[in-house]
Amino acid sequence: MLTKRTRTRQTQKHMRTRKLLALTGVTYLLAHGQTPEKLSFDAAAIKPFTPPTGSRGMIMGRGGRGGPGSSDPGRIHYPANTLKSLLTIAYDVKDFQISGPGFLDTERFDIQATMPPETTKEQFRIMLQNLLAERFKLTLHRETKELPMYSLVVGKNGPKMKESAEISAEEEAKDPTPPPLPNGPLKIGPDGFPNLPLPSGGRGGLFIMMSPAGARLMAQRQTMQQLTERLSTTLSKPVTDATELKAKYDFTLTFSMEGLNNGMMLLGPGPGGGDGGRGPREMPDVEPPQNIFAAIQSQLGLKLEAKKGNVDLLVIDHAEKTPTEN
Repeated sequence: MLTKRTRTRQTQKHMRTRKLLALTGVTYLLAHGQTPEKLSFDAAAIKPFTPPTGSRGMIMGRGGRGGPGSSDPGRIHYPANTLKSLLTIAYDVKDFQISGPGFLDTERFDIQATMPPETTKEQFRIMLQNLLAERFKLTLHRETKELPMYSLVVGKNGPKMKESAEISAEEEAKDPTPPPLPNGPLKIGPDGFPNLPLPSGGRGGLFIMMSPAGARLMAQRQTMQQLTERLSTTLSKPVTDATELKAKYDFTLTFSMEGLNNGMMLLGPGPGGGDGGRGPREMPDVEPPQNIFAAIQSQLGLKLEAKKGNVDLLVIDHAEKTPTEN
């Protein structure tokens, strides 16, 4: 049991740590001549996204490469992102927490920016907030509403997922190694999905693949909290973890995307209907997959239960459909 003197020392140490972190942030801002309201990227460009030619069957999604915590902390490249997905990154919220005009979900943009490599995640978010406000003339406010949501629970017969193999802390800290893309047309399996290798090593991740047959979520070393975060985005409703499962798991979930928000886009054929030699040539005649609720029960041994709760919302009062010139 901790003594009163020990607890006092720990409290003092915690307060010194917080002061040091705050001082570090102030020092950074002073060194770069910026306040939080004016914190900005060294250079940034936003332009409408143009799908590459010959990209049939390729998947484009939210987020991108680089930034704080990555192997390239001084640079980001976010291709094919909607304004809503950029807002989720800038304000650290989910899709369902953003309310605004319809084009937030439809118009896609390519954003590239550079920043000092020592930029923190919090500073990066402020930079992105300021950039979006400037280029899209964005104004917004926050409010709270009671909305439908889900709890993820263990099904009647227990979970059906495979626990991930143990790896060292050093290995888990590494970024997964992306697999090389196959040469020539993508090969389509009998289930209607391309046969693509997954990234290997490192901490794993959640990887989503889409095809005309539906969607496939492939997980490596993922917790139930990470699964609920992905389900929240897909269902456009909050999903909380009530499974009490503490391990990390490897699993595959295949389901129909009809009526769901996926945050992804399936690129079509190139000009003239060609696929540039990269896309699949033919789609097999397959049975459509289960809806996501049935798939979670039958494939993972879990269940989504409906409920209601308060949700913090980011309400977009105004945003331009086209960003101003770079």
